[in-house]
Amino acid sequence: MRGSILVMLAVQVASGAVAVSPATAATPSRQYERLDRGLVAVPATGGGNHVSWRLLATDRPGAAFRLLRDGKVIAARVTGASSVHDRSGTPAARYRLESIGGREPPATAAVWAKGYWSIPLDTPGERVTPTGERYGYAANDASVGDLDGDGRYEIVLKWDPTISRDNAFGGYSGETLLDAYTLDGKRLWRIDLGRNIRSGAHYTQFMVYDFDGDGRAEIMVKTGDGTIDGTGRVLGDANADWRAKDGELPQADRTGATTLPDGRKVARVQGRILSGPEYLTVFEGTTGRALATQPYAPPRGSDTPAGLQALWGDGYGNRSDRFLAGVAYLDGKRPSGIFGRGYYARSTVAAWDWRDGKLTQRWLFDSAAPGNAKFGGQGNHNLSVADVDGDGRDEIIYGSMAIDDDGKGLWSAGLGHGDTMHVGDLDPTRPGLEKFGVHEEVPRNGGIGSAMLDARTGEILWTTPATKDTGRGLSADIDPRYPGEENWNSSTPHLYTAKGQIIPGAKPKVANFAIWWDGDALRELLDRNRITKWDWQAGTEVPLMIAEGATSNNGTKSTPALSADILGDWREEVILRSEDNRELRIYATPFPTTIRRATLMHDPIYRLGIAWQNTAYNQPPHPLVAPK
Repeated sequence: MRGSILVMLAVQVASGAVAVSPATAATPSRQYERLDRGLVAVPATGGGNHVSWRLLATDRPGAAFRLLRDGKVIAARVTGASSVHDRSGTPAARYRLESIGGREPPATAAVWAKGYWSIPLDTPGERVTPTGERYGYAANDASVGDLDGDGRYEIVLKWDPTISRDNAFGGYSGETLLDAYTLDGKRLWRIDLGRNIRSGAHYTQFMVYDFDGDGRAEIMVKTGDGTIDGTGRVLGDANADWRAKDGELPQADRTGATTLPDGRKVARVQGRILSGPEYLTVFEGTTGRALATQPYAPPRGSDTPAGLQALWGDGYGNRSDRFLAGVAYLDGKRPSGIFGRGYYARSTVAAWDWRDGKLTQRWLFDSAAPGNAKFGGQGNHNLSVADVDGDGRDEIIYGSMAIDDDGKGLWSAGLGHGDTMHVGDLDPTRPGLEKFGVHEEVPRNGGIGSAMLDARTGEILWTTPATKDTGRGLSADIDPRYPGEENWNSSTPHLYTAKGQIIPGAKPKVANFAIWWDGDALRELLDRNRITKWDWQAGTEVPLMIAEGATSNNGTKSTPALSADILGDWREEVILRSEDNRELRIYATPFPTTIRRATLMHDPIYRLGIAWQNTAYNQPPHPLVAPK
C-alpha cells in the first residue's frame, strides 16, 4: 500500500495536481490542488496593513517564512500564524514573502488600498426575446479553479439575465452566460449556453474542478443545442429552438395558468424547455473550448406533458427541471461530476468521469427504480458531499437521503424536502459527521421543522418543532461556551447547541451564510453585503464590515457571488458584484490572527463545498476539521 501511495504522489506532483496525506484527508491518495502562497495585503483594522499568505497541507512541519516590506525585513522568521499586522505599512507598500529553507520562488503583493480587489467585468449587452421583451444581465454566482495550472485561482462567473425565471413561472428567460477571469482582470473566454438552456437558480450549476488530474481545472455543465463554446464553436443544432409556446397546450386563462383536459391547471409553458436533446459538456479551463459532450443524464425521460406528468409529477417542467450538481471522490482518488435531477417527488442522480479525454457515466441512481421508493421526495434545493462512512470514498447527501459512493441508496430519513442543510463535524463530541437541515413538508413529517442527523446512518439525533415550512436555517460555531456548532432556524426563537439543547437568550437574525473573518476560531455571519459578529454575551450582532457599493445575488436569498478561502491565510474571502455590475470585488479580512492552519481549500469537505456552492439555493461550506 505504501508503494502505491508514493507512486500516486509522484505522478500527481509531476502533472500539477498534488496527492497529499494531511490530517484533514480521509485517504492519502486523494487529489489536491497545487497552490501558490496567495500573498495578500489589505489596510488593517487599527492602522497599517494586514499581510497574510497560504499554508499548504504539503508544507513540512514548522515551515518558516520571512516577510519584507519595500526590501526591508519586517518579520525575520514567522513560524506561527501566516498573518502579520504591519503597523508601519502604508497604502503604497510592496511586500515580499520568502520561504526559509524552501525552494519555491518568493511571492510579492501590493496593498489593496481600497480595502478590496476589483476585477473589471465585460458586461453583456441587452438582448431581446421572441416576444420583443428586452433584457440585460447581472453578475451572479461564481466559482474558482486553477484553470491554467499556475497555482492561482481563476474565477468562473455566471451572468444571469434580468428576466431569469423560477421553475414555477412561464415566460422566456434569456440565455445564461459563463465568463472566466484571471485575478488580474483578464477575461479568458465566454460560453453562451444558448436559447435551449433556461435561466434561473435551478437550471445551471457549473462545476469548476480538475476532473482529470492534469493540474488544470475544467468546467462541467449541462448544455443544449446552440450552446456556443469559448472559441465560438456551436454545439448541436445551431438553429434548433426547443422553447415551448403557450399554444402547444390548451389556452392560458387570465391568471396565467393553463387548464389541462382533465380540468387541472398548470403554469404557463411559454419559454420552457420540455422537449429536445440535452447534453453534458466538459469545457477546457484555459480556452472554454468544448472537450467532450454526451447525452445528459439523468435524462428527462419524456418529451410530452403527459409523459412528464407521469414521471415527475407535473407536465410543465417544474419538477423535472430542478437540477443539482456537485463533485465527489467516488473512488477516493480522482473527482467525478455529480448531476441530479428532481427532488420534490422523483430524485435521480448521475455520476460522470472525465478521464483520458473521455466523458463516461459511472452510475445512475433513480428513486423510481425497484426497491428505492423510500428515497422519493427526500431531496433538497441543494446537496452536500462528504465521506460519511470513513471508507475514503465520498457519499452524496441529497437532502433527507444519502447515496453511497457506488450509486446505491445509503439511507433515507423520511423527513421530506428542505431548503437548506449543512454537513460536517458539527458535533465533535460524537464520532463521525452530522447533517443539520430545515424542512418544508412539516404536516407530513410529524411536525419537524429542523433536525440533526447522523450523516452515516441518517439516524435522527434531535429535532425542533414547526407548524409550517421552515425556510431558513444555519449551523455555525458562534458561541465558545458550547462544543461544536450552534444551530438555528426560522421557525423557533431559539439558538441550539450541537446536542439540541436550547441556549438561553436571543438568536441571530441572520440565517444565511457563515464566514471566518476575524482572528478567532468562531465563525461570523454573512448576509447581503454585511459581515457581523455574534456577541454571545449581549445576544446581538456586531457589524464588522459593510461593503458599500457592492451587493448580493439571488433576490431574498442575498448570497455572495462566492465566499471561499481563495487567498491569504485560512480565513475566507467574500466576492460580491458592484451595484452597477461592472466589477467583481474581492474582500479579504483586515484582522490578524494567532491561529496557524493549512488553507481550507486542502480540507476535503470544504473544497467540495466551494465547488457546489453555486448549486440552486447556495449554502456556505463546512470543513472536516474546523479552525482551533
